[in-house]
Amino acid sequence: MAPVPPWHPTAGPGPAVRTLDRREGPYGEVALRQRDPGAGAAGPVYEIIANGCFLMDTSDGRSERLLVDAALAALPPDRPAPSVLIGGLGVGFSLARAAAEPRWGRIAVAEREPAVIDWHRAGPLSAVSGPALADPRTEILATDLVAHLREEAAPGAYDALCLDIDNGPDWTVTEDNDSLYSPAGLAACRAALAPGGVLAVWSAQPSPAFEKALANAGFAGVRTEEIPVARGVPDVVHLALRAA
Repeated sequence: MAPVPPWHPTAGPGPAVRTLDRREGPYGEVALRQRDPGAGAAGPVYEIIANGCFLMDTSDGRSERLLVDAALAALPPDRPAPSVLIGGLGVGFSLARAAAEPRWGRIAVAEREPAVIDWHRAGPLSAVSGPALADPRTEILATDLVAHLREEAAPGAYDALCLDIDNGPDWTVTEDNDSLYSPAGLAACRAALAPGGVLAVWSAQPSPAFEKALANAGFAGVRTEEIPVARGVPDVVHLALRAA
C-alpha cells in the first residue's frame, strides 16, 4: 500500500480542524490546515499558518483578487501585455485572478516557502491554482520577495507589484519582512517598477503611516481601497504609482 500523503483526508488529528502538513522551512514553521466550513458550504476551507500566525485561507478571497484587479485598473489601458510580480503565492487567489485576465503578460510569483509551492503543485491548493500554474505566462520564482526586489529584479522589470506576504505593513510574519516597508525596501519596489507602474500592497487593516511612507518614498497617487469583512476592520489594498 502506498504511503498516505500529508494532505490526504485521513491525515491530521481531528475532524473540525486538521493539520494536513507541517514543515520547518527556511524561515520557521509553516503549516497547511483544513477546516470544516459548516453546513451549506461548498467544500473544506484550507488555511496557511506561519510560525503559529494565521496568514490566509480559502474562505473568501475578495481582497486577494482586488489586489490584482486594482493594480491592473491603475495601469494605462493601452499598455500592452503588462508584467506583474505577485508576492507571495499564498492560497493562490491572486495568481488565479491574474491568469484569468488575458490583458496581463508575464505573471511572476515570488514564493520563498518550498512547502507552499508543493501544496499548489501536488496538494489540495491545486484546486485554486492548477489552471493558473499551467498558463504559459506564469513563472514561479522560488525566492524571497525582499531579496528578489533588492538583488535579482532588473530595473523597471515589472509594470505592477502585487504584494501579500504579511498581514500588512504593521503586522509582519517575520522580522526580515520589516525591511520591505522601510525606505530602502520601498526604494527597491520603486526601482523594480517601470515608469507609470503600480505598487499594490495587501493589508489586514488600514495603515496611515504606510500611506505616508509611500509618499515619502517618491510614489504618486497614493490611495487605499477597502474590502468590508464580516467582523472587525476592513481588509485594504494600498496603491501607489511610480511617476512616468
